[in-house]
Amino acid sequence: MNAPPTFESFILSENEKKLRIEKDTKVPNAASFIIMKEDHTLGNAIRAQLLRDPKVVFAGYRVPHPLEYVLIVRVQTTSDYTPQEAFSNAITDLTSEISLLEERFKQAIQDKKENE
Repeated sequence: MNAPPTFESFILSENEKKLRIEKDTKVPNAASFIIMKEDHTLGNAIRAQLLRDPKVVFAGYRVPHPLEYVLIVRVQTTSDYTPQEAFSNAITDLTSEISLLEERFKQAIQDKKENE
């Protein structure tokens, strides 16, 4: 079979970095964030969070090939806001939302157990 071993989808190799940033030289206030060992799950969540920011002009992602575990998130912002700030804020907000979801889920389970 041509598929790579399963562990390659989530374990970084020795010299591999999780995140790499490439500034766009042709478009102002734009950059690509290359995230290793991630897929559509994270890409769609980050894109959606970026698009909630009114200072983000464009946000999109792509996975270049289904057998390569690379996620490329492209961000363009207004002139008074850098793509790095937008990306950082989106990750922080996403982390907060996931923590809130986890708390509410745990509370719902606790409530369900108490009502039985």
